[in-house]
Amino acid sequence: MSLALNPAVAPIKSVEFIPVNYKASNWSQNTVVVKITDENGVYGLGEADGSPDAILAYSNIETEHKWLTNLTERVIGRLPIEINAIWNAMYDATQWQGMRGLGMFALSGIDMALYDLAGKQLGVPAYQLLGGTNKDKVHPYLTLYPAIPVDASLDVAIKGYAPLLEKAKAHNIRAVKVCVPIKADWSIKEVGYYLRELRGILDYDTDMMVDYLYRFTDWYDVARLLNSIEDLELYFAEATLQHDDLSGHAKLVENTRSRICGAEMSTTRFEAEEWITKGKVHLLQSDYNRCGGLTELRRITEMATAHNVQVMPHNWKTGITSAAAIHYQFAVGNAPYFEYVHPDFCDGELRKYLVTPEAELVDGGFEKPTAPGYGIDLNQQFMANL
Repeated sequence: MSLALNPAVAPIKSVEFIPVNYKASNWSQNTVVVKITDENGVYGLGEADGSPDAILAYSNIETEHKWLTNLTERVIGRLPIEINAIWNAMYDATQWQGMRGLGMFALSGIDMALYDLAGKQLGVPAYQLLGGTNKDKVHPYLTLYPAIPVDASLDVAIKGYAPLLEKAKAHNIRAVKVCVPIKADWSIKEVGYYLRELRGILDYDTDMMVDYLYRFTDWYDVARLLNSIEDLELYFAEATLQHDDLSGHAKLVENTRSRICGAEMSTTRFEAEEWITKGKVHLLQSDYNRCGGLTELRRITEMATAHNVQVMPHNWKTGITSAAAIHYQFAVGNAPYFEYVHPDFCDGELRKYLVTPEAELVDGGFEKPTAPGYGIDLNQQFMANL
């Protein structure tokens, strides 16, 4: 039966941007849920990054002409399965106000929701819409951020991480990422000591990544640090220098044997290409909710693969993006791991309760999804109490 004759494949009727804010004790807990509903009442879920107020304002922008068009006008009335064509139409509509920034954030959320909706209409998991899979299981690296002050002392930070690292080992997690507290006033030697202590707790059977949270401005200081801890066999060094310092990243790559990554705040394949050709990074972290959604992330991954560069997309959102990330890794992922914030390893209420069900982590990995779309739905009780 053709799509046109299949009554389940109905055109899109509405696109909603739903700002969600939740009181947080440390890291911000907010998102913008994107809900796309077809004429049969079936809906798909995505989410966009950025300030909820700003994204909501952008979603309400008035159409003026071909290059300044409300994104929803490029979506409503079309079949959800036309994902690539819809993406191109939305991208074209962002030209007048800049084809980066908030426009790409909003576009990313819509694109993510299209895969969920199209999968539900066709009765297939979202990874099949991304091209299918040859994998039976995928493995995340868990981002572990304990509830410690952003200016924590060495002892407080190490004690905060110890139980999380022990828990990861107990669950056979293959890889974890730790951070250097963003405002901790530590010297290079103290950072090195701190990472040695964490590696000692974790041991060498588990891969360990480090997020430096843009701590440094001098590539030489970073090179000194990374070369002094080379024996720790860290999988990658993230956010070492300021985000747009591509020349500094290139010099860092040339002067250390560590795997350097970046691009978490970039948008589109065009910026990702600059990180490869100018920044010389080994690994891209283009974000699901910023770079252009799964459609653009697939293009980025194909380009990166041609350059022998790994892609582990940045993921610091809710269960919506975490579910989408599993499907991405099954179909497109070109790296052994993908970032995952697991609700059992974080204290974020929004991550724990916004959607249901949570994918089951079995022996450190996820089995192939079988439910249509992403296999999740909003937790209506939680939403009602926000």
